[in-house]
Amino acid sequence: MRLTSTHYIGLANSPSSLLTIMSYPRLTTEQMLRKDQKTIYRQGTKVAISAVYMDLEAFLQRSNLLTELSAFCQAHSYDALVAMTIFFNAHNEPVRQLAIFCPHMALRMSICGVLERSHSPALKLTSLPSTHPNLQAYLQGNTQVSRKKLLPLLQEALSAYFDSMKIPSGQPETAPVSREQMDKELDRACSTLISGLSQDEEDPPLPPTPMNSLVDECPLDQGLPKLSAEAVFEKCSQISLSQSANASPSSK
Repeated sequence: MRLTSTHYIGLANSPSSLLTIMSYPRLTTEQMLRKDQKTIYRQGTKVAISAVYMDLEAFLQRSNLLTELSAFCQAHSYDALVAMTIFFNAHNEPVRQLAIFCPHMALRMSICGVLERSHSPALKLTSLPSTHPNLQAYLQGNTQVSRKKLLPLLQEALSAYFDSMKIPSGQPETAPVSREQMDKELDRACSTLISGLSQDEEDPPLPPTPMNSLVDECPLDQGLPKLSAEAVFEKCSQISLSQSANASPSSK
């Protein structure tokens, strides 16, 4: 059967069921990252941010994940990758987590620093253990901060990164010629902000989300209507918070 608007309403009232659909465990790592992805650019530096609909711990346990993340970034010329995982726990409460993969230490530190220090909005990040120096993981305490609200913070992180690369005035330039040339390029580019929030349309389309028990021989993306996965999760989050608020007075 095809998913109708009635089915979508039912899924919105049952976040744990929606998680079953959106987990898509049979996709490859690249397909999962490309399924719902945005990209930002700044002066030749490219950062991807992907929404991943599963527990971060389960995502990080995928076989050869770090090798695949590195290959993914190299294949698409990404300097950094931010994965925002979204799922609902057993109490139908939204859970958000972040993973920043970046082989460039200065850029990674800039991104992590801006996210950790952010107060508007406050992400309320708690660092999670990581076994790889190029990967930093967090639990995001403020579940109201979606990927849309995270994008301006990443733009700020790129600005901080490029500012840190400039040679302070009044100090001799002792960097090699290649660094001088790079600084000149950066100075010329500072007058123009090259940014974009777009998906890479040059790559071939990805296969549809795998079928499961809630979908009878029909991929999600062929139903009515076309909805953004991020928007559905935002609606589910609001419903869960509303139900929790309504339940609190009655329990007193």
